[in-house]
Amino acid sequence: MLTLDFHPVGRHFLQIPGPSPVPDRILRAMSLPTIDHRGPEFGALGLKVLAGIQRVFKTAHPVMIYPSSGTGAWEAALVNVLSPGDHILMYETGHFAALWARLALRLGLQPEILGWQGGDPALPNAPGWRHGVQASQIEERLAADKEHRIKAVCVVHNETSTGVTSDIAAVRRAIDAAKHPALLLVDSISGLASADYRHDEWGVDVTISGSQKGLMLPPGLGFNALSPRAIEASKTAKLPRSFWAWDEIIEANRSGYFPYTPNTNLLYGLSEALEMIEGEGLEKIFARHKRWSAGVRRAVDAWGLPVQCADPDLHSPILTGVILPVGVDADALRKTILERFDLSLGAGLGKLKGRTFRIGHLGNSNDLTLLGTLAGCEMGLKLGGVNLAGGGVHAAMDYFAQVPSEAMAA
Repeated sequence: MLTLDFHPVGRHFLQIPGPSPVPDRILRAMSLPTIDHRGPEFGALGLKVLAGIQRVFKTAHPVMIYPSSGTGAWEAALVNVLSPGDHILMYETGHFAALWARLALRLGLQPEILGWQGGDPALPNAPGWRHGVQASQIEERLAADKEHRIKAVCVVHNETSTGVTSDIAAVRRAIDAAKHPALLLVDSISGLASADYRHDEWGVDVTISGSQKGLMLPPGLGFNALSPRAIEASKTAKLPRSFWAWDEIIEANRSGYFPYTPNTNLLYGLSEALEMIEGEGLEKIFARHKRWSAGVRRAVDAWGLPVQCADPDLHSPILTGVILPVGVDADALRKTILERFDLSLGAGLGKLKGRTFRIGHLGNSNDLTLLGTLAGCEMGLKLGGVNLAGGGVHAAMDYFAQVPSEAMAA
């Protein structure tokens, strides 16, 4: 008989870069009885979470909350501002940027893909997946688009498959320097609430996110943060949309309601998550994640293994990608670590399958959680026959003991 009991003694170490571990406080909030989504109590809840999520995106403009995954929020962003056959510029920094481009193609758009130029002996089949967006390429391409055929630029803020962030403010400066009217669409599904993000200040037109990363919720909520330009573009866009359409949602949200059945209990969880985030403060949260990332990198460096992000200025505070020696199967290694130590690590995705694994350090975590995670990795690497240069756990311990979170504050 098939058994679904996957819970051995002790707490499972879920150290993938999302879904992230959900705090007990949020789980308890989600267990409250479901209420009438047309009643007065829900209207108050809706107004609370809509105002709170604006503060997390750092925007004064509407934020759409969908009962969907981040993939749904990708689609919502595209169909609300674009028309069939529109030419869009997309920058491939990893697997999720590539998936977003594939989605755009299936919607009938014409994505043009830019990417990092150059080779890399550590990952010869995916050299661009160690780098962030090169804004100068975007500026050059837009400047050459004299007829303004390109309608949008789409980039990923924190590429979950690689552990590389991108400078979104630099992308906006590139669009402005080219004097181009293209909209700026940004995926911050794994960045929001864990890495510094400023929707309004950085001039983003649509920011896409999801509930299962820095917001510390289970999967099931997708977000679109809008700009006035994006809302105006949606009035003439011709791609079909009904469920995803912003206009009816904006109108219903004025009183805290939605034009469809919302995910009531996940919104309870979102309300609790927003209280936790605002209680700690976003700047402290960003510093905490930067410190965790730095400590994990100390461990990987001590092992003598390359970190996937090749640019020290773009290390993700959310996850660290680790490149294994040629001939070592990363998936087999992860399987060993899961079976022996009840520790889940992120797989290498797409072009990186079997070559890398990813350590998540986000959400409901702390120093000791990460030290336990690194101990599981170190034991697994030894079992897998990887020759380590030194002790990564001790390197991380020394770093965490010596460097307080305050030292990482911007």
